[in-house]
Amino acid sequence: MAKKEKATDLWVYDLLKEANLSDKLEPQGSSILEINKALKTASKKKNGQIGSPEYIGVVKDFLLVVEDKRDVILHTKRDNQGLICQSIESTRNYAVNGALHYGLHLAKNTSYKKIIAFGVSGNEKKHKISPLFINERAEYKELEDVETFTLFSEKNIEEYYIQNILKEKTAEEKTTEEILKDAKALHEALRNYGSIQDKDKPLVVSGILLALREIENNNFSIENLVGDSQKTDGDKIYNAIKDNLDRANVSPQVKKDKLLSQFLVIKDTKAINEINDNLGKTPLRYYTEFLYKNIYQNIKRIHSAEDYLGRFYGEFMSYSGGDGQTLGIVLTPKHITELFCDLVELKPTDKVFDPCCGTAGFLIAAMHNMVAKTNNESEKRNIRKNQLHGVELQPYMFTIATTNMILRGDGKSNLEQEDFLKQNPADLQKQKHCTIGMMNPPYSQGSKQNPNLYEIAFTEHLLDSITEDGKVIVIVPQSSMTGKTKEEQSIKENILKKHTLEGVITLNKNTFYGVGTNPCIAVFTAGIPHYKDKQVKFINFEDDGYEVQKHIGLVETSQAKDKKEKLLEVWFDKMETETKFCVKTTIEASDEWLHSFYYFNDEIPTEADFEKVIADYLTFEVNMITHGRGYLFNKEKDNTND
Repeated sequence: MAKKEKATDLWVYDLLKEANLSDKLEPQGSSILEINKALKTASKKKNGQIGSPEYIGVVKDFLLVVEDKRDVILHTKRDNQGLICQSIESTRNYAVNGALHYGLHLAKNTSYKKIIAFGVSGNEKKHKISPLFINERAEYKELEDVETFTLFSEKNIEEYYIQNILKEKTAEEKTTEEILKDAKALHEALRNYGSIQDKDKPLVVSGILLALREIENNNFSIENLVGDSQKTDGDKIYNAIKDNLDRANVSPQVKKDKLLSQFLVIKDTKAINEINDNLGKTPLRYYTEFLYKNIYQNIKRIHSAEDYLGRFYGEFMSYSGGDGQTLGIVLTPKHITELFCDLVELKPTDKVFDPCCGTAGFLIAAMHNMVAKTNNESEKRNIRKNQLHGVELQPYMFTIATTNMILRGDGKSNLEQEDFLKQNPADLQKQKHCTIGMMNPPYSQGSKQNPNLYEIAFTEHLLDSITEDGKVIVIVPQSSMTGKTKEEQSIKENILKKHTLEGVITLNKNTFYGVGTNPCIAVFTAGIPHYKDKQVKFINFEDDGYEVQKHIGLVETSQAKDKKEKLLEVWFDKMETETKFCVKTTIEASDEWLHSFYYFNDEIPTEADFEKVIADYLTFEVNMITHGRGYLFNKEKDNTND
C-alpha cells in the first residue's frame, strides 16, 4: 500500500465491508495458490516482476480485482481512439488502467473465466468506481459506474452478471412481465365475457382467490363450476368466500358483512354465471381457472413484499383508461414500500399503522420485513395478528386490502373501513399504540375550502396518532412540502411545534408512472418538538436506478440496488456525499422542504471544468460571428453607443 494511497485503501476496505466482501477480497495478494502464482509476474511495469492490486478475491465463480488512486483526476487515461490506454505510464498512474492491466494478466494466467476489475478513485465524499468485465479470451467490456460494491456481493453478483454482462432478463423482470401480461389478459376476459364495471373487477379477482383457498380444505372445487342455473357458479364461489372468511376468523360480524356485501357482484351478475358459447363454460369458471393457474399459485409460492392484487388493480385501472386519480388513489410501487421499511429501521417489535391503506401494500411490505427479522414463531404470529393496523375509506379498496392480508398471512382483523380524518388521534394513540406510521394519502383533494384534505393535513393527523418518539413516513407530492397556501403553511408551523422533521427525499418523477405526480418521501419523529438547530437531511434521489420501458412502465435497472444502498448509507450518516445529493441544514416552516430549495454547489471547479467553460464560450463566439452577430463581442462599438 503506497502511503499516498493509504486513506483511499482504507475507505475502499470500508466499502467492501459494507457489501459483505471484506472476508472475500484480500489486500495486496491472495492466499489462493493459482492467483498468487499469477501475481508473481503481474507488475504494472510489465517487467515480469511481482504485481499486487489493492484487493483481490473470489465471489462464487467470479474473480474480483480492485485498483485505487487517491484522486478522481487519476481515474482513467484514454488513447487517441478513446480506448483505455495500456502504456506502462498509464497502468501505473491511473486506477481504471491499472485495474484493466491486472484483469487482463489474470485472464491469461489463471483458469478464471469471469473477471471483474474495478478502477476506484477519490474519497468518501467524491469518488468514481468503474467496473470492467474481462472474459477468458482477455476481451474486456466497460460497465456502468457504481456507487458501492453492493451489486457484487454473493447475494447480488449473479443477477448483476445476467443483467449487465449477458444482457438477459432476471427472474424478477420476467415475473414483472408475466404479471403485466396476465393482468392484461384477465382484464380483457372480464370485459369481453362479463361486462364487469372497472371498480368491480378487482373485487371479482380477490373474491375468487379467497374461494380458491377452500380447495385446501376440500370445500371447493373448480370442477363443480358447471353453470347450474339453480345453484349458480356465483353461489358456489360466494359460499366458499363466506366459509373462508369464517375460517380466517374475520371479526366483528359487521366487518364480515361489509366484505360479503362487496362480493355479491360475483353471484348477482347474470352474464358471468351463464355458459358462454365461445368459452363453452361460464366466464366465472374461466376466471377461476385462470387465477388458479397464474396468480394463486404465485401468491402461495413467492414470499415477498410484492403486492400482487395491488399490481393487478393498477393494471385494471390503466387498461380501463384511468389510473385512480379521480378517486385520489395512487398505488405505491413495491420498491417504495420496501424503502419505507428501511428508512424507519423497522423492528419486529414495532406496531405499524397505515390510515390510507389502499390495497395494503405498505402493510404487506412491513409484515414481510418484520417477519424476516425474527426466527421466533410466536413473534411472527404476533406480528401478523396484532402489529399491523390499517384504515381504508373506499369499501372496495378495503375489501381488496382485507383479502390481500388474508392471502398473505393474517392481519385482517386489524383493518377497518373508516374515514381516518374523522377519528380522534388521541384515541388512536391510546387504542393502537402504534410506533410507526406509513402513508400514501389521497392526492390533490385539498383546497382552501377543504384544507383538511391537503396531503400535509393527512400527515399532521397521522403524526398526532402515533406514540411519542415513533416514526412517521409519508410519500406525497413535492407541492405539499412547499406549502404554497396559507393553510398549508399554518399546518407546517403546527407540525414543527409538536413533531420533528428528519428529512425529505426527492424521488424519481416517474415513480408513479402515468399519474403525473412529482413525489417525495418525508420522515418525521412524532411527539418531539422540532428544535431550532436540528440538522435536517434533504436528498435528491431522482436518479434511483428505475426507468420507464415502453409497454411495461417503470422497471428496475441493475443500478437500483447500488443507488438504494448509497441513499441508506447517507441517510444513516455512514457516508459523506456531495451537496448535489444531500444537504443538511436547519429549517423554518416557511421554507420549501425540498433539496432544490437548500442546494448549493460546494464543488471546487477542476481544470477540466474551466477548460470546458472556455471551450463552450469560444464555440458560442464563433457561432455568433458566423451568423453575422460579431458586434456582440466588439467592445469599442459598444462603448461608442453608451
